Amino acid sequence: MMFRFALLLIAATPAAASLPCWVHAAAAQGSHVWLLCERGQLLSTKDGGAKWVTTRVTEETKLRGIGFIDERRGVIAGDNGTLWLTADGGAAWKQNKLDTGDHLTSVAVVGERVWVGGYGGTVFHSPDAGATWLRQSTSATRAINDIFFLDERHGWAVGWVGLILRTEDGGRNWEEIRTGVTGWTLASVRFRDPLNGWIVGPFGQILRSRDGGKTWTQLESPVRSWLSSIHFDKQGRGWITAERDILTSDDGETWRPLGIEEWMFLEQIVPVGERLWGIGPFGLMVNDGPPTKPWRRLEPAFSANT
Repeated sequence: MMFRFALLLIAATPAAASLPCWVHAAAAQGSHVWLLCERGQLLSTKDGGAKWVTTRVTEETKLRGIGFIDERRGVIAGDNGTLWLTADGGAAWKQNKLDTGDHLTSVAVVGERVWVGGYGGTVFHSPDAGATWLRQSTSATRAINDIFFLDERHGWAVGWVGLILRTEDGGRNWEEIRTGVTGWTLASVRFRDPLNGWIVGPFGQILRSRDGGKTWTQLESPVRSWLSSIHFDKQGRGWITAERDILTSDDGETWRPLGIEEWMFLEQIVPVGERLWGIGPFGLMVNDGPPTKPWRRLEPAFSANT
């Protein structure tokens, strides 16, 4: 973690940065994209990146995770159990404090249902798009880095020191998975169907499950760098963000680097219309088609909004 942080500081030069703030999370609905900044700001576009607006969400609390139910309703998760809700596409945000002091790190959305995960193994669930929230019990005490739901029943969460959680009933019961495969902090989890899933983490770690997350094996990785997120597109093709590259796979078993070789430190890949966007603290990259087409930098223009 410290080594990666040092590399981020080295890369944080005027030449490297093409964004007005340090972006670390994103959400998309259609052509609408929202980028979450460390400084309590939100960058948003309604037209796939042609025009951008900067909105101040908070002056006090760190923002960590974001998810949108549709093009108008969204949730931001932050420190000390604080949430922000919008009903107008992100122009205005209303603060909501949950019954916890834990930092909230990740948001998952399926239909009208929303889950947030955080420090101390904390999970909260809203069945009504954020109007009401209920804590879901877990046995975990380590922080959750990423929470993902495939549908209303099947969900998984991963985090510090090899934490893996799974549920088959929407989170009413969470099972902590003990595995000897890894003891490293895990960054991201995705499933293509209720049985087949993947987890990524530091030192090129790619974990694979074929039984809904009950057991995990380690796949061979072509890199040893930090893997920060995993995404599967509409065709079932896999994408993993690495420190200075993107890995891709047609079958989820064999992964290959694209050879981008840029210190972008991409944190997330999100679908925007028919394209894929790579989101990182220092800039954006976009792919317009299959993996044979190159990823290119996206140079956005921003304006202020109060």
